[in-house]
Formats: sequence, structure tokens, C-alpha cells
Amino acid sequence: MTSEEFKTYRESLPNQPGIYKYLNEKGEIIYIGKAKDLKKRVSSYFTNNMHSNRIKRMIHFITKFEFVIVDTEQDAFLLENSLIKKYQPRYNVMLKDDKTYPFICIKKEPFPRVFFTRRVIKDGSEYLGPYTSMYNARIVLDLMCEIFPLRTCTLNLTQKNIEAGKFKVCLEYHLKNCLGPCQALQTEADYDEEIQQIRNILKSNFGSVKNYLKKKMTEYADQTLFEKAEEFRQKLEILTGYENKSTIVNPRLTDIDVYGYTENETDAFMNYLKIVNGTVVKTRAIEVKRVLDETKEELLLRAILEHSMEETEPASELLVPFEIDFPFENIKLTVPQAGDKKRLLDLAVKNALYMRQERVKQNMTAEEKKPSFRIMKTLKEDLKLKDLPRHIECFDNSNIQGTNPVSACVVFKDARPSKKDYRHFNIKTVEGPDDFASIYEVITRRYKRMLDEEQELPQLIIVDGGKGQLSSAVDALKQLNLYGKIPIVGIAKRLEEIYFPEDSLPLYINKKSESLKLIQKMRDEAHRFGITHHRLRRSNTSLHSELIDIKGVGEKTFELLMKKYKSVKKLREVELAELAELIGESRAKLLKEYFAGTESSTSE
Repeated sequence: MTSEEFKTYRESLPNQPGIYKYLNEKGEIIYIGKAKDLKKRVSSYFTNNMHSNRIKRMIHFITKFEFVIVDTEQDAFLLENSLIKKYQPRYNVMLKDDKTYPFICIKKEPFPRVFFTRRVIKDGSEYLGPYTSMYNARIVLDLMCEIFPLRTCTLNLTQKNIEAGKFKVCLEYHLKNCLGPCQALQTEADYDEEIQQIRNILKSNFGSVKNYLKKKMTEYADQTLFEKAEEFRQKLEILTGYENKSTIVNPRLTDIDVYGYTENETDAFMNYLKIVNGTVVKTRAIEVKRVLDETKEELLLRAILEHSMEETEPASELLVPFEIDFPFENIKLTVPQAGDKKRLLDLAVKNALYMRQERVKQNMTAEEKKPSFRIMKTLKEDLKLKDLPRHIECFDNSNIQGTNPVSACVVFKDARPSKKDYRHFNIKTVEGPDDFASIYEVITRRYKRMLDEEQELPQLIIVDGGKGQLSSAVDALKQLNLYGKIPIVGIAKRLEEIYFPEDSLPLYINKKSESLKLIQKMRDEAHRFGITHHRLRRSNTSLHSELIDIKGVGEKTFELLMKKYKSVKKLREVELAELAELIGESRAKLLKEYFAGTESSTSE
């Protein structure tokens, strides 16, 4: 629907609270919204051009809209919520299922088992949770098993099977982790009573459990069964210790719901805590998908409304991290700044942050979990790069008093050396020790060839040196029309500062940062590779001048000898017969006579 088409419908919209529905050409509801003023809210979609691409896409599919007038904004909230649940429109925020988080299940079966699960099956079993932390859930389950020994086997413990004597007690019974219901050593009534106490623990109703344990302790003491009475006294101590740890704030705070909030680009993560008598009695992980660039206030409000509809006993006070336009006047909304309430909110936010981290880990690919990917991502963030620097090239110059100037290029791919791609350059156009001109020549030669051969260009270039070397490299990239297409930085040795083109202020990366360590490793590798080549070239130069002076030994003979023996030292040690096979007997004799003469002159 265009803005022109909307004008024909605009006058029919009232300035009253209500809900509106957008429909597509098939008559399907694609969005349901609420408004204090229907005319202003609906008009904003068609008169404002500053929408995101997703909202523009939704508007493109609208062919019709409907609305319902209600008495109050609160009624609009409730009606919108029920309609969204019924129709689940494509462009509305929907709470995502949190079954990926662990629950504690009380299985619907004779002598119920109690165990962890991430799958919620509608078989009549009880599922308590979800828990945002498996560690916390395990603490609760261990506590219950320590106080109330339960079976862990999967036997079908019907009364008929037990009476038929089909089962025998296992090792768990002898370890006192189970009381042997499979052989009628524990009645179903006693077992069910303990299951009820487990429900109380999971709901943090510790008073009932403590009364049960005290009653049992007294009964056994009256019967002079002092060992059994001592067992229940120890269980009571265990429960009391856990209850003290579970108390988050003072018992005067009661009937409070807490919502911690955090978000990333696409999702919002919330953690819900229910507080009764200063104790967390219920938690829930809530995840919301951002659909149409909703604000954090809208996402938090949606989550609270959805969750409140499911709660049988909504709290009289809500703790939230920021103000929201909450429509229910009978419920107090608080943004705590200090004290016990702030501590509770901080706890909820901490759990929400943990949930976000866990979701990121779950969504990471196998490659993203590798250390090399983490290093490249850190480097990307530190240097503010657009792309992940999978292919990086680093350059370094080497010369001694201007002789035999060379430059080295080392290549790292996925944060690891790719030695087959290393290159060294003999400087051709520069006279004397001129690092700036040398780096200009090398950068030009390297990337002109890559362009000519249509090779894949790197995502980052590193130059060993400060602003001068970097400026020369930038000039070379500009000459090739590559400046701005490939990020380039320089690293200065003195303080390990990073220089960017056209920026006089360097970047100082934390010395312990993995990204700086990668840059330093590349710089050192380029220096090593360059020095090695420089030494070889100097050695070859002196050797070349030495051998060429021998009458009868020419350029081709020199190249042949160097290809095989690499150095004068090795040549001196080669036997005459071996040399004769390679370069002929006459040349071999000339070489041997020359080496014999130089040795004798040296000894003299």
C-alpha cells in the first residue's frame, strides 16, 4: 500500500486507543499493533520515509488494514497480546522457545524419576525451570538426592511387577542412594511423599521441607531409633545451609518479579527472577527476536506482557533496568539505583549476559571456534577493519650501507604463515640506502603483478616502519588505484605503535593483545626472511666476483656451480672427479688449481 492509497482510508481511523491489523493480498495477517491513538500510529507508517528496510518491505506487502477500538490502552495491550498468540504474524516479535536450556523433570510414572533434560515432552510429566546455568541446576538436583534418595533406573515399577518379584536391588541400593522400591523395600506412599518435598525444594518452599524433616527426626527419636533420627538431623542441616546460600537479600523483600535485559544486533535476552521472602523461587530464560528494529523498551515490554499472561500469580512490583511504558496501574514498576533491589536486578542482568554468551557459542560454526578465527576477529576490531583479515601481507627492507638492498614479503592466511606465498625482491630502481623509495618500488611491483595475474588481493597490508615508510607504500597503492580498497598500516619498532594513513596519531594496542602479537610475529618473520635472503645475496655477490676472475670460468659455469653447491666452502671440498662430471675436466682442474693457490697464499 502506497501513501497515496492510504489517504483514502486515513479519515476512517479514530483518535482512540485500539489495535490494528495489516493484511497482505492473500488476506493473511502480517502484523498486529496497539496504539494510544490509532490515527497517529497507523499514519506514521505511510507518512514517514525514514523506516528501516524491513519495515519498508512489510509496508510493501500491506494491501488492507483493520482496527478494533477499545476503552483503554491497557485493554489494547491485552487484546494485541492475545491476537498475536493466535495468529503469530510474520512481522511481530515472537518469544522464542527456551527448550535448549536445562529443565528438571519429575517423570509421570510409578515411583517417579527426577532428572535433567533439554526436551520438554507433553506426557504429563512435570518440568521445572528452565535453568540458565547447568551448574546451578546440578547443585539443586544434588541437594535433593542427598536429602531424598531416589531411584535412577528405568525399570517399570508397577505394583504387579514388584509383587511378581521381577527385580532385584542394584548397587545404588547398597550405596544408600536408593531405598529399593523395586523389591518393595520402600512403599509408593513414602516415595510420593518425598517427591512432594522435592517439589517444595524446587519451588523454594523450604519451610514445608524443614517441618517434614523435623517431624521425621522426632518420630525416630521417640521410637529410640537414634541412628535414623541422626540421619534426618543431618539432612535438616544440609537444607538449612542451602537455604542460607539461596537467600539473595533480606526477607522483607517479597512478591517481586525481576527482569534483567541485554541485547545484540538481532536478539534480546532476558532473565526472569521471582522473589518471595528474599529468596529466588523461580527463574526463566527469555529470548526475543528483533523483527522490525524495535527498541529495547518495546522488546522488554513485549517479554513482560507475554510472560505475565502465563503466570498464575503476578507480582505486585516489577524491577526493570530502564523505564518502559507499562499500562497496568495496579503493578508498581521500579528501576532500582542502589540497595538490595539493585543487587537483585544486577543478578538478573548477569544471567541474561551469560545467556547471550551461551547463545553466541551455540550459533558459532566449527571454524569460528578456532583460535585463529578469534585472533583475526580481534585484529579486525582493533584496527577497525571492514572485513575479516584472512589474508595479510607484511613487508620489510634489508640492506647494509646500501649494498645489495632487498625486500621481503611474508604472507599469513588465517593467522598462520603461508610460506609457499613468501616473496623476496631485489631492489632494482633505487641507488643507496633509501627505505622510502625501496618500499614504494616493492609495493608497486607486488600488487601490479597481482592485478595483472588477477590474483586475490589481501585484506590487510603491514609495513615495517613508521609514517615515512607507510606514506611511500600509500603512494604506491594510489598509483595502482588500490588505495582505500586494501587497508594498510605501519608498525614502528620503538614503542610498537600502529600508524594509519593520513593520521598523525598512532594506535597503541594492549601489549598482551593477540592481534598485536600477530602483527609482531609477521614483522619479525618478514625481517628474518629478508635478512636470510640478503646474506645469501651478499655471499653470492662476493663468490660471483671471485669465480668470474678465474680464466675459463664464465657466467653459465658460475650459475651451474651455485645451483648445486651454494657456497665456496662446499666447492673447495668437492673432489676433482665430481667437478669434472659437472663442468668438464679442464674447468675442474682450473678451479682446483685456483683453490690450491688461494689456500697456500692464505697459509703463508
